[in-house]
Amino acid sequence: MAEIHISNPEWERLKIKVKRKYNHLKEEDLSYQEGQEDVLITRLMDLLHRNREYVIFTLKKGLVNIENNRL
Repeated sequence: MAEIHISNPEWERLKIKVKRKYNHLKEEDLSYQEGQEDVLITRLMDLLHRNREYVIFTLKKGLVNIENNRL
């Protein structure tokens, strides 16, 4: 089970931040359904060539202040 929970409305905002930071990611790379955090984390690990802890840290950081545009 993932160490993070992301709702669909939160993901829509967070996805913008992720796309801004990692502009090589495509829309299909960032597809997500609520409850499928593990799938998203694994996909981002592969695409970003980073470990699980880094991906989770980055996503949590983006969720802290969801209205802020910074990641």
